[in-house]
Amino acid sequence: MEKWIERGLVASRWVLAPFYIGLVIALFVVLLKFGQELLHFVAGAYTLTPKQTVLGVLELVDLALLGSLVLIVIFSGYENFVSKIDGAEHLSWPNWMTKVDFAGLKLKLLASIVLISAIELLKGFMQIKDLSDRDLYWLVGVHMVFMVSGVLLAFSDLLQAKAGHPDD
Repeated sequence: MEKWIERGLVASRWVLAPFYIGLVIALFVVLLKFGQELLHFVAGAYTLTPKQTVLGVLELVDLALLGSLVLIVIFSGYENFVSKIDGAEHLSWPNWMTKVDFAGLKLKLLASIVLISAIELLKGFMQIKDLSDRDLYWLVGVHMVFMVSGVLLAFSDLLQAKAGHPDD
């Protein structure tokens, strides 16, 4: 009976596979939005002020970071929770694709979120006349929370690794 339960529990990891397929579809949606923003940006390039140009580029960078974040979640989540990906035959694949452990995943995710938050904050400062003080305080506050969370998470992972428990 115990072996059947264990086999069922181990097999249940495949329930996550559709989530990662859904994230691949979401990645295509991000690509679509990137394409729309790029077309909008290029179509109005001659009439944009330098400030609007910076904001347009920041929007594109923001979407590219979001796409990268989704890709990290797809590969490392699948690799860590569903099934190992054999990258030995694919020398052109990035090294991280099959080597991000759970601790690395957490740090990469939080670093990406901090970057996205920083871009939102920079866009806010670029449009400072259009934002209320309250909106700016929220942007700064949320960014600081993400930064402090990232530092604390990295510190806790460092302490865990020093204690000899890198993947707990």
